[in-house]
Amino acid sequence: MHSKYFSDAVYEAADGPKEEIVVPGATHTDLYDQMDKIPFDRLVAFFNKYLGE
Repeated sequence: MHSKYFSDAVYEAADGPKEEIVVPGATHTDLYDQMDKIPFDRLVAFFNKYLGE
């Protein structure tokens, strides 16, 4: 939770498009290499939508 407030501040300051993804029970370091916790489907959908395929 330590880095969450940094992320919240950047998210609020950023212009769109943007989407916040919170992974329940995960810390930011879990998302470095715990492949089962990384929401790849949501990430791919976001980038495909806004960057094109």
